[in-house]
This record gives sequence, C-alpha cells and structure tokens, in this order.
Amino acid sequence: MNLNEAIGHASTLFMPEFFFGLDEDTLAGERHANEEAIGLLMEEFRTNPNPDFDFSLVLDLADRNRSLCDMVDAASLRDERSHNLASGLSDEDTLQAVAALQHRRKETVAKEVAGMNATRGVLYGGKPVKGTFVGIDIETTSTNPEQGYIVNVGWEVMELAEGAAAEGATSVYCGLPEQYAETGVPLQDIHGITWGDVADCKPFREDTELQAQLLKVLKSHPYMAHNAAFEDSWFMLNLPGYAEARKAGKIIPIDTRDICRALDPEVRFASWETRPASLESWAQRRGTLAPDEQERHLGLEDTDLMFRTVIAELKERNLLA
Repeated sequence: MNLNEAIGHASTLFMPEFFFGLDEDTLAGERHANEEAIGLLMEEFRTNPNPDFDFSLVLDLADRNRSLCDMVDAASLRDERSHNLASGLSDEDTLQAVAALQHRRKETVAKEVAGMNATRGVLYGGKPVKGTFVGIDIETTSTNPEQGYIVNVGWEVMELAEGAAAEGATSVYCGLPEQYAETGVPLQDIHGITWGDVADCKPFREDTELQAQLLKVLKSHPYMAHNAAFEDSWFMLNLPGYAEARKAGKIIPIDTRDICRALDPEVRFASWETRPASLESWAQRRGTLAPDEQERHLGLEDTDLMFRTVIAELKERNLLA
C-alpha cells in the first residue's frame, strides 16, 4: 500500500453491517489494511508540513478499526503488537523533554551534546530540574491504540519540588460499547476496571467535553507519563487536536521511565525479570511505595505515584533546583 492508496482506503464509505458474519480471516485482512493505512497516514502527517488530508481522516479510520475489533474475540487480539504503538519517544522528543525540565532551549541542549555521544544520564543529569508539569496516566482495553478504548484517564499538575502538592487532580472513567456488558472489560486483570465502573459513562471518543478539557491541560505545561510513548500513541489516535498540537510543538511529552533508566544506577544491575524501570519497582526502591505494595493501575493514582517517585529520584541525585 502506498500513500495514495492509504488515503483512498481511509476515504471509502464504511458500513459495519457489511462485515457482520464474515469469517475471522476476512476481518483480519481488513483490520491489517486499516492499520497499515493508519501508519502511512501518520508518518506522512508527521513529516510533511502540508499533507493532502486532514488528521480527522486518521481518527475516523481508527474508529472504524475498533468497530471491526469488536466483532472478534478480544483474547485473539491481545498478543498482537501494533505498528502504531511507539516503543519510545524520538531523540528529538528527548532533547525537548530535557530542555523543558531544565528550562533551556532545545537547540542549546542539542548543541551541547552534539559530537560527544552523550548518554541519557548526562542529558537528564546535566542541570538542575525545576518547573511545573502535568502528570497523566491512562488505562485501556488494549495495548494497541487503533484497536481498543480508553476506559480511565487521570491527571494532576505539580511543581517538581520537595514537598510540592498536586493541583487539579482529575479522574474520569470512559464508557464502552454495550457488548462489553456481557463479555467484560478487556484487560480487567491488569487495571481492575469492571463494567459497573464504566456502564453509565460516555466513551472517550464521544465525550467532547472531556476531550477539550484534556487537550487544554496537555497544552498548559509539558506532560509527564511513565512510558510516555504509550500515552502519546493513544492520544494521537483518540484525542482530536492532539496530533496537530503535538506537531506544532504546543504539547511536549516527557517519559519518566526514560528518566528512571537514565538516573537510577540500580536499574543497570537489577534482573530484567524484576522489570526495574517499571513504576512499581522504581517506586519501591525510592520508598514512595512499600515493598509489599503494588501499583494500582488507575490513572490518577499512578500519576500521583509517578510524580512522588520522580521527585524522590531527583532529590536522591541532587537535581532539584
């Protein structure tokens, strides 16, 4: 599939009833075409200053794909790895994140590290950190942003300073199609969210008030998330206006998992089986979570834990301004 074919595929009229009763191989073929087209359109949008389509075309195609995924057993999709879920933020994003944390220009940071093969530790640990940031976390029904739904989002705003208090703490549950009343909420074994939690809630893609509120918050300060590439990928395919604001530099993601790996020396010596850069393991080492406690896997609770752990790590490394 080339770009013109992707635009044509995304522009075709979609009638869900046409796909009811079709075999899984046919549905899988259509899903794979959708997901390939989404990837091509997203890459074109990122790299072309003036793409020949509006990003709403990508959001609509992702919605179509979710409708197809609802026609198959969710368990059959669980092990699929999406090409539209980024494994990490880009090097440019990292430079921008460091600049935001240290209140410097990205160009200055880039110039300092050019030619010196700087490690992540040098980048994040080179200057003191200060300022106010948004923390955010989402819970979803899938690892793939073009296949599942956001069922919980939580955020708060906090200054990176010892003893800082959070402001604007918000937690919102988001609804699902009615069929999940029977089948249950996918990934419930991870986040613990049940049908009862979301039964009377608007789906994220239909909640325009939540979308506007969230977009405004994400533009207000750089945002921090543990494995921010996950939130970034999901917002790209679920939150109207996010892709455009991200491209324009009005939204800056910061990956706290990257900070953990860069600054905490214990990560390098711990067994990978312990997932040393996970929020739970990191928080236990920094004392923001008791050794016998577990990460809650709810948006606001994990956001608050993330903020407290980041501040504890920065304090440990004498990096709080």
